[in-house]
Amino acid sequence: MIPYGRQDITQADIEAVVAALCSDYLTQGPCVPLFESALAKYAGAKHAVAMNSATSALHLACLALGLGPGDWLWTSPITFVASANCGLYCGAQVDFVDIDARTYNLCPVALEKKLIHAEQTGCLPKVVVAVHLCGQPCDLLAISKLAQRYGFKVIEDASHAVGAQYMGQPVGSGQLSDITVFSFHPVKIITTAEGGVALTNQAQLAKTMSLLRSHGITRDDSEMTHTTHGPWYYQQLELGFNYRMTELQAALGLSQLERLNAYVETRNQFATRYDQLLQSLPVTLPWQLPDGYSSRHLYVIRLKLNQIKHSHLAVFNALREQGIGVNVHYIPVHTQPYYQHMGFLADSFPNAMRYYEEAISIPLFQTMTIEQQNQVVAVLEKVLGD
Repeated sequence: MIPYGRQDITQADIEAVVAALCSDYLTQGPCVPLFESALAKYAGAKHAVAMNSATSALHLACLALGLGPGDWLWTSPITFVASANCGLYCGAQVDFVDIDARTYNLCPVALEKKLIHAEQTGCLPKVVVAVHLCGQPCDLLAISKLAQRYGFKVIEDASHAVGAQYMGQPVGSGQLSDITVFSFHPVKIITTAEGGVALTNQAQLAKTMSLLRSHGITRDDSEMTHTTHGPWYYQQLELGFNYRMTELQAALGLSQLERLNAYVETRNQFATRYDQLLQSLPVTLPWQLPDGYSSRHLYVIRLKLNQIKHSHLAVFNALREQGIGVNVHYIPVHTQPYYQHMGFLADSFPNAMRYYEEAISIPLFQTMTIEQQNQVVAVLEKVLGD
């Protein structure tokens, strides 16, 4: 089976993890701050706070921005559930904005229309989570302008987009948002096995997230409410969580980060080749925003169902039966049973639903071979031509 995604673990990665394993620290040692510093430098951000998952990073990003009961978080319905759940974790309410039909990212035009109505009803969002689906940056400039006009904060859910660029700047630079979140899950561009990071240019946000990721506890005398009792002393200042990244994860991440640019370049080369090989098939190929450079986490095709004999499900099953490990990214969040109980209707976001009815993610990963890609194309041609 050719998987839709696969991590690349080298001998250098193994040696880095073994070195951390043999050190004096398995957690809260030197590797985590080194990884944070390297990520911040790579992305052009002032601060990076590493955590045990991107979900944790989204949660703390929302808390750091003051999201809570009575507030609203808006995001795209075409994303993993964590992009919306992070608002619920804070006690806020969640709503969605339909996607752009070409980029599959949150649509700025739909966002503006919804903001106009929300302003009239007094239900403006406090936070908008802008998802960079498949590694393609969303139209962040348009979203940022709306944020300035309507007063909401912007979190970039860049779980797919480490190594991507927008308007000539690395995703994560924070020029047009408050916080950016990367994921290092094994199927992402680089991995720490599990892990994530929140990047920001605002020192107070970084400080708050750093405190909250470790139980809300500080050992810094300057932050304490009264004089320390001694070298052993610590104080819990907030109700925090155990969201820390381990030394082993950070060591792996540091090693992987050295190959990030090469990985993204390779993924783009395979994506360009797909564009050429699939152009005559009855599918819609990914369209790229001119101002962006995608990290190409996923390559999603959309079936032109009116031009083929088979259903979406039939094509999906046929591809898997013939050794092509396709997937669908994602089931619209508002159609999940948990969100249906909140009253969301499936047809409320028509672009998202049309996308879901047609989308299939085909294999794309940095260690893919030309022979594997040719096999994917040949099987796809056969299935769609039958």
